[in-house]
Amino acid sequence: MIEVKNFSKIYKLSKKQMAKLKTKDNIKRAANDISFFAERGKIYGLLGPNGAGKTTTLRCIATLLNPTEGHIYVDGHDSVKDSIEVRKKIGFLTNELKLDQHFTPNYTIEFFGGLHGMDKKTINKRKDELFEYFGITSFADKKIEDLSTGMKQKLSIAVSLIHDPDVVIFDEPTIGLDIITARAVLDYLKLLREKGKTVIISTHIMTLANKLCDNLGIIINGKIVANGTVKDILENTGTTDLEDAFFKLYKQNMN
Repeated sequence: MIEVKNFSKIYKLSKKQMAKLKTKDNIKRAANDISFFAERGKIYGLLGPNGAGKTTTLRCIATLLNPTEGHIYVDGHDSVKDSIEVRKKIGFLTNELKLDQHFTPNYTIEFFGGLHGMDKKTINKRKDELFEYFGITSFADKKIEDLSTGMKQKLSIAVSLIHDPDVVIFDEPTIGLDIITARAVLDYLKLLREKGKTVIISTHIMTLANKLCDNLGIIINGKIVANGTVKDILENTGTTDLEDAFFKLYKQNMN
């Protein structure tokens, strides 16, 4: 499970950054007093536009950044005090994951499995499972630079999941993917949910959030402005469509 309690991430801006953002304020709150709970065996989604604070929040959960205020707990471990234990628990997929283009999928997955302290037999077993599911097997000995964008993304997912983590964090999991690859990724997230994993994703795609997520946090300007099931959010906004609910909340919170 993931518990986020009164979490904020605050940056001090340089003069150049202030000019770029057209602001006189030298402080930026990328995330502002965010609280939510992601349960085991469910998919929690952070839904919001670009720049809303989704990626910042996920990076702090994944211990890549430290909160400025508040606390984040992953299976009871504090993301700052117990960061090593948190990293053992999680698999984090980000679009910024850069795979060495001269390596093969086989070498890459074995390398990352070794970093997680896995023995060769366990690595091979997990590799076979993931490669078969995502259709990577026949490309396993090709250089990554020769793979399609979709195949590279599927390899990135396999790398993130090689150690069979209890908590799975995916930042915009389908961005840039063709419809077939995107469907394979979403189906695997559902499979992880069925296995009792804690899954959290970020997305700006309404249909994905509506179909995939058990619970949602709508995030605008660094704040969670709605939290709950899609049904809860529709009832609280007096709408019958998630897109309508989002834009109603967006207008209310951008004034």
